[in-house]
Amino acid sequence: MTRLISSRRLSAMAGVCALGACSVVPPGGVAFRPTTYDSLPGWSGEPHASLLPMFLDECRTLGARPPESALGGASDTLPAGAHVADWLPACAQARSVPTGDEAAARAFFEQAFTPYVVAGDSGETATYTGYFEPEIRGATTQGGLFQTPLYGPPRDLVRAKATNGQTLSGHWVNGAFQPYDTRAQIDAGSLAGRAPVLLWLADPVDLFFLQIQGAGRVRLPDGTVRRVGYAARNGQAYVPIGRLLVEQGALSADQVSMSSIRAWLAAHPDQAQALMERNPNYVFFRILDETSDARGAPGALGIALTPGRSVAVDKTYLPLAAPVWVETQITLPSGQAGQWSHLAFAQDLGSGINGPTRADLYLGWGETAEHEAGGLHAGGRLVVLLPRADHGAASDAPS
Repeated sequence: MTRLISSRRLSAMAGVCALGACSVVPPGGVAFRPTTYDSLPGWSGEPHASLLPMFLDECRTLGARPPESALGGASDTLPAGAHVADWLPACAQARSVPTGDEAAARAFFEQAFTPYVVAGDSGETATYTGYFEPEIRGATTQGGLFQTPLYGPPRDLVRAKATNGQTLSGHWVNGAFQPYDTRAQIDAGSLAGRAPVLLWLADPVDLFFLQIQGAGRVRLPDGTVRRVGYAARNGQAYVPIGRLLVEQGALSADQVSMSSIRAWLAAHPDQAQALMERNPNYVFFRILDETSDARGAPGALGIALTPGRSVAVDKTYLPLAAPVWVETQITLPSGQAGQWSHLAFAQDLGSGINGPTRADLYLGWGETAEHEAGGLHAGGRLVVLLPRADHGAASDAPS
């Protein structure tokens, strides 16, 4: 899912002007416009003291990595934060903030980071979707309803570095590195004897959406729950089947959501498998050691995700670990759309999350999370907080 910013930056430029400032965005590129904290609706009311431990958790993870480790973002466009070393001064500063001191925690965020409105091809309009951990039916052995295998990574699946530095998944075939088997090939049984079966699921559609979400909870016949999380993928391109349904006239663009796609699959069982197989991308799982119901599955940063406070981004443009101010709308259980503006953290990635202004908000688990995630496909604004060059100078935002 990596898209590199190259010499195209020197080609025809697109201007994105807002609030009296102009961000020049190259085609397929990204621009960052500095803004103030006063421009973030609801910023002053955020529980900064409660959010600071999330950043400190990230700091512990970053501290275990070499300072030169890349976190994401192109170094020629990202103002700061592309490498672990960029975040270490802010981490040191965060550790000195008194626990529970709301004023000090807010001051830390405002002094340590500069907020930037992110702009891409579509200007400063961001697109948000939601994801969650579904609970599905499964068993430890094959039989009866339980005929769909939940695979762990195949034994011959490998990750390799391309010449451009991109990490690829696949396998070696006659001395050539190729993407692994497609979804259709796997559905036809190509993994027999080549990959471990972790569990047996009751519904292939459940598996498909579990792979989109990247983590979930499998309830066994005796009532116990096994938590599973992303382990690897086959390296094939991700093709959103919602787009395919729009192209064939089955849904309109404004009807596409997780729930509408699932309803279409249920209403067309004779076509469901063929449609799902048009997305050749396939995700493999692992059983999670963490069994607490109070925490989410680990994200790409290796930290347990927090409902409403973790987002998946495209690290071609934005670095993992960065605080992200999310402005969008979420459909409430009442059916009304409510404004949602909160601070979150870039802690995850997704095959379908492509572009600088594209983000996926993690909403947790359970019926409410499923409703919110299934209905979230909205515009908004994405503001990323990046380390200040002076690491702690006074904030430019009025207090």
